[in-house]
This record gives sequence, structure tokens and C-alpha cells, in this order.
Amino acid sequence: MGTFFQALVLGGLVGGVYALVASGMNLIFGVMRVVNLAQGGMLILSAYLTYSLWHATGLDPLLLVVVTTPCLLVVGWATYYVFIERSRTTDPSMALVTTFGLTLVTKGVIALIWGNEARSVTPGYANKSFSLLGLKFPEAQVYACLIAAVVLMGLYVLLRRTWLGRSLQATASSAEGARLIGIDVRATWAAAYALGVAAAGAGGSLLSVLYPFMPSSADHWIGLMLAIIVLGGMGSLAGSVLGAVIIALAESLTATYVSPDWAAAVPYLAIILVLLARPQGLLGTRLREDMARA
Repeated sequence: MGTFFQALVLGGLVGGVYALVASGMNLIFGVMRVVNLAQGGMLILSAYLTYSLWHATGLDPLLLVVVTTPCLLVVGWATYYVFIERSRTTDPSMALVTTFGLTLVTKGVIALIWGNEARSVTPGYANKSFSLLGLKFPEAQVYACLIAAVVLMGLYVLLRRTWLGRSLQATASSAEGARLIGIDVRATWAAAYALGVAAAGAGGSLLSVLYPFMPSSADHWIGLMLAIIVLGGMGSLAGSVLGAVIIALAESLTATYVSPDWAAAVPYLAIILVLLARPQGLLGTRLREDMARA
């Protein structure tokens, strides 16, 4: 029984970080209806930035969230105006192709600057843990989960308590309706994309301490993020949290009782099962076209 609860602890801690990683991608989809396949590349770019800053300054890599988040915010804002906006005005489906191309370019730039070898960020507490009620709590996972919770809470407050947040919600509900009440939809879309990429910036710093990474790791993380938001419900931030925790727990239990090799298949199995049983996800709402077909 102790093994079971230990697996739940590890899964829950990692799930908090997964929730932050997926929230940015889900925010972009919720406001813009664009599946941002470039999110995985931005996540790994942030991990490499954290690696370089950690080596250069010796600062705690988890605290470097305060550096990577605004940096990726600027990258996201510029990317939207240079690439995403133009593709969305020609054909909405072109935005998907554009984001896929961006992740290929991002991986190429990362490989050019840092190389293709795997890197890892290992602060002094990376392999330490403390005990509570007979269970082990790895320090890196605990600190990363706490920081992820703080960032997610900040994102929630921004969405619920600020003018920008209300603009994002109105635009997500109806872009035309938002224009009628005086909201600058173009700027709101840019803000949504920038905030989503900024969330990847924060998540990349946290993940750099938990897992080794290399340019091709972007493919793994984009698959995981898609699984989380499909499970939780595309466009639902609460769904991102729920989906992230469920998948992290499933991965942890699978690695403990079956095999670590099978744990990697859990997100993709989740996508298949959810699409068969509940296409809108656990907390998602059915789109108008879904209702028309029902």
C-alpha cells in the first residue's frame, strides 16, 4: 500500500507542473481556436535558456522562471504579429501549418546554438527528498509544483480580475461580439498568444530541473500537452489542471506497477479513449457544429 501512495504523491507533484505546461496551449486555443503546435518548441527553448542562465550565474533554476517567463512573453508577442496573424487572415487552417513550421524552426535554432546532445539542470537539491508520513517527497518536484501553482493562480487572477482577462473571455466567447463592445480583438489575440507562450516559458524552467531535454524533446511534450487538453477539454483551463493530474497519476501508477516503458503510452491512450467516449473532454463544452451533428 505504501508503494501505491508513493506513486500517487509523485504523480500529483508532476501533475501540477503538467497543468502549467498545458494551460498556455489551452489558453491560446480557447481564445483563438488555434492549436499551437509551436508550444513544445517554446517549452524546450525555455529549458535551454534556463540551462544557460544557470550555468552562467549559478542562480536557482526554478527561480529563473522570473526571467524566462517575460522573455517568452516577448517571443510570443512578436511571433504572433510576424507569423500567426498573417496565416490566420488567409485561412484559419494555415495557422496550424504555420505553428508546425515554427516548431521545426525552433528545434533547428536550438540545435544550432546548443547542439543535439541531451542536457539537464541539476541544482543541489535535484536528488534530495524529505520524508512525511512514511512517504518520500522529492524536493525538486515539490518546489516545482509549488511554483507552478503560484503561476497558475496568477493566471487565474489575471483572467478573472483584470480588464485584459475580461477581454480574453469576451473574445473567446465571440470575437464579433467583443468588437461590438469596443474590445481590440487583434490586440487581445496577440495577448492570448503571448500569455500562452509565457506559460511555456515558466513550464520550461520547471521541467528543466525534472527531466533531461534535447531539441527533439519538443515532440514528446507537444504530444503530452495535446493529451492533457483533449482529456480535460479544449479551451478549459480547469480542464487543463484536471487532465494534467489524471495523466500524471496514470503515468506514475503505470511506471510503478507495469513498466516505465508503458508509461510513455498513457497520454496517447488517453487521447484515443476520450475521443471515443467524450470528444469534448471532461470539462469541455460541445461546439455548435457538434450539436448540429448530434
